[in-house]
Amino acid sequence: MSGHSKWSTIKRKKEATDSKRAGIFTKIGREISVAVKEGGPDPTSNSKLQACIAKAKANNVPNENIDRIIKKAVGDGDKNNYEEITYEGYGPSGVAVMVEALTDNRNRTAGEMRHYFDKCGGNLGQSGSVSFMFTKKGVIVIENTGISEDKIIDDALLDGVLDVEYSPEAICIYTEPNSHLSVERELSALGYAFASSQVEYIPSTYVSLEGEVAEKMQKLIDLLEDNDDVQEVYHNWEMPSCEDEE
Repeated sequence: MSGHSKWSTIKRKKEATDSKRAGIFTKIGREISVAVKEGGPDPTSNSKLQACIAKAKANNVPNENIDRIIKKAVGDGDKNNYEEITYEGYGPSGVAVMVEALTDNRNRTAGEMRHYFDKCGGNLGQSGSVSFMFTKKGVIVIENTGISEDKIIDDALLDGVLDVEYSPEAICIYTEPNSHLSVERELSALGYAFASSQVEYIPSTYVSLEGEVAEKMQKLIDLLEDNDDVQEVYHNWEMPSCEDEE
């Protein structure tokens, strides 16, 4: 995966408006609620909940918010029954896109997904149409605040780590999906803080876009991410760095 592309995405989210951040909190809250209903409120025995809590903390969701969501889910205060669905499709110029959603109305969400893809010059595909172009991996991103390459490589010599990508801006550590949480815990114990940490779909190849086509692709991502049912959007567009856009 391209480290600068990943870091650019994180920086955009960090610079999001308050309303955008509120939307991120809501989406993570929905994930936590589903995880509690599926596996119980104890993160030590519920790995999915543990991963959701780690994601929430990486996105600066306050601990009291996390506790409140868990208690609400345990008390059945959240009456919504959400279904996990992954949508696949092509953006403009054949960019592969995968969308993870939690929805309480499959027909509504599918219609909205199809509308977004059509509007931006793409098309929604069938299950399996683009997933073969992605591999699931744990992705831990650390903002580089003066960490030496030798130190992080030594510290990341852990079971389950697949690769370490170092740059002056950020460090991306890739893990086996099932090793993600254990690697995260060990790095946290060494004092590292994470800009992002979760299991993601990583594309095998990337596509470069320019001009109007790039604008359409960005619009598609914005429409998808602004949808309340959409949890994550993955694609193989080699997004320009924030510096490139200035």
